[in-house]
Amino acid sequence: MITLHHLEQSRSLRIIWALEELGVEYQIKYYKRLPTMAAPPELKAVHPLGKSPVLTDGDLTIAESAVILEYLQATYDTENKFKPQNPKDLMQYNYWIHYAEGSLMPYLVMTLVMTNMPKHVPFIIRPVAKKISEGVRGGFINPRLKEHTAYLEDYFSKHEFAAGDFSFADIQMSFPVIAMQERTKGNKPQLAAYAQRIQQRPAFSRAKAKSES
Repeated sequence: MITLHHLEQSRSLRIIWALEELGVEYQIKYYKRLPTMAAPPELKAVHPLGKSPVLTDGDLTIAESAVILEYLQATYDTENKFKPQNPKDLMQYNYWIHYAEGSLMPYLVMTLVMTNMPKHVPFIIRPVAKKISEGVRGGFINPRLKEHTAYLEDYFSKHEFAAGDFSFADIQMSFPVIAMQERTKGNKPQLAAYAQRIQQRPAFSRAKAKSES
C-alpha cells in the first residue's frame, strides 16, 4: 500500500494530486505543524530529515517531490500519460521538473525568510533587522524574482503546459507558480492563466480537499 506522509500547509499536496491523477490506491498519514510551524518530530521516524512529502511504498521510503513524482510515473503510469515521450517535450519535462525547486523556489523561500526575520530578533534591533531584510529583498531577491516572472510569463504565453500536454512537470511547477501568481496579484496574465488551467483539473480539486482533511 502506498502511504503519503502529508504535513499540513506543505508541498506534499503535489503528491496527493499525482496519486489522484494516477487513480491508484493509497492512504494519507496526516501530520500537524508545531506552533513554530516546524514539522513534528514524528516525521523523523519516517525519514531522518523529518521533511514532507515522504512516500512509502512497500519497503521503499522516498523523499523529495521530484523524485517521488518520477517514481510514481515510472511505476504506475503504465500508459505514459504524465510524461512525454518525444525528445523535445521530454527535455522540457526534465527541465521544468528540476527548475521548480532548483531555480525558482529558493528565491521564494528567501523572500519568506527575510520578510519574517525581523519578527524573530530582539525588539531593540528590529529596526536594523528590518532595514537589512528590505535591503536583501530589494537589492538581491526581488530583481531575480522579476527575471523569473518575466521568463515564465513569456514561456506560458507560447505554451499551454510545461512540456507538451499536461504532465507531472506541471504538478511540480504548481507550488511555486501558484505562490508567484498570488504574489504578483494577477499582474502577470499568462502566469495567472497557466495557474488557473492546472488548478481546473478534477484531480487537483480532489487532492486539495484531501490535503485539508
